[in-house]
Parts: sequence; structure tokens; C-alpha cells
Amino acid sequence: MSVADDQPEGEDEVLDIEIAEEASTTEEEPEPPEPTVEELLETAQKRADSAEKEIGYRDAEIQNVRKRMAAERAEAVQYASIGLARRMLSVLNDVDRALSALPEDEEGTMAEGLQLMRNRLWQELSAAGVSEIATDVEFDPNLHEAITTIPASEEAPAKTIVSVLEAGYRYKERIIKAARVVVAAAPPASAASPPKTSQETADTDDLDNSFHQAEDGDSEE
Repeated sequence: MSVADDQPEGEDEVLDIEIAEEASTTEEEPEPPEPTVEELLETAQKRADSAEKEIGYRDAEIQNVRKRMAAERAEAVQYASIGLARRMLSVLNDVDRALSALPEDEEGTMAEGLQLMRNRLWQELSAAGVSEIATDVEFDPNLHEAITTIPASEEAPAKTIVSVLEAGYRYKERIIKAARVVVAAAPPASAASPPKTSQETADTDDLDNSFHQAEDGDSEE
């Protein structure tokens, strides 16, 4: 009996299986199939659509930036003279103070000269786009500054501008200086008084806020 005959048959089978497995692992895996023309076209179309969307987004962003820059430039040009207008208004206010401070016995040539100067200044300011804020209207906290208030009456209902302490001005659409005014306000509610309506409460709040802002501005000055 040979040595080979002495090996069990089971061991031969195991050895054959291991050799077969090693051979299968060494074999190259099959390459994936080549894409068809239709698949290539579909992929290219998807990429083109994606690129087109991206370009559209970028173009919209660029257009928005351009519009914003154009609007900012237009606004800068429109209000380029606002600083000069403020300085000229300061001179106008000085002339007004000088006119109001003139003694009655000195009103004459000096008063006429100051008035001519004021008229000339106002002519230039009006031509540049400056206008005076109306005060013959109901009190508006966006346009008027309540320096003080007086009790409202039948002749002067709440939110009526009773007198103007200092004129207010706007430059085109911007407020340069709010008009400083005296306003009629509803008296505070008492225990016997009926409750205020929501509109009356809002009106009083507007006057209170404007009055406090005027006090703060005076303290800063």
C-alpha cells in the first residue's frame, strides 16, 4: 500500500475545494457593461440642466446686486446736497432769530436787509428741494415734535397744533428737522370720567412720546 493510498478520501475532497476557491478568487471580475448611447445622453442632459439652473441662480444674484447698487447710487446722488441744506437752514434760523430780536424802534433798514437775506436764502433752499413742514394739520409725531401741551377744548380738540415754536423742514422725502409745536391734548382720565377709546389712548401716547423726545433732545443740547 502506498502513502497516497493511506490518505483518507475526505481530505482529498477538502483539498480540491480549497484549490477551486483560490482559483475563483484569482479570476478577474467581469467589467460592467458599457453605457448605451441613450444613457450617456441622459446623463449629459441632467448635467446640462443642473448647470443651467446654477447659471440662472448666479445671474439672478448678479442682477439683484446691480439693482441694489444702482438704487444706492441714485439715492446718494438725490440726497448729496442734504448736508448743505442743513447748513443753509441753520443760517436761515439765525436770520429769523435776528429778525425777532430787533427792537421795534430799530425796525427799518436793518429789518429790510435781514428780510431780503431770508427771502434769498429760502429761494435757494426751495430750488434745491427743501420745503417747510405743514403745521395747519393734525399733530403727526413723524413730522412734529410736541414741546408742550395744553388742555384740549372745543376750539382746539386733541391733537390740534395750537402754535409753532420752530418751523420744521424736509429735504425732498427726508425729514431734516421736525417742527417744534404746542399741541392740545385730552386731559388725563379721572375716576369719574368714562374710559378712553383705543384711538384716544393712541393719540395721547403719541403726544407723550413726542414730548419726552423733545425733553431728551433739550437735555442733550
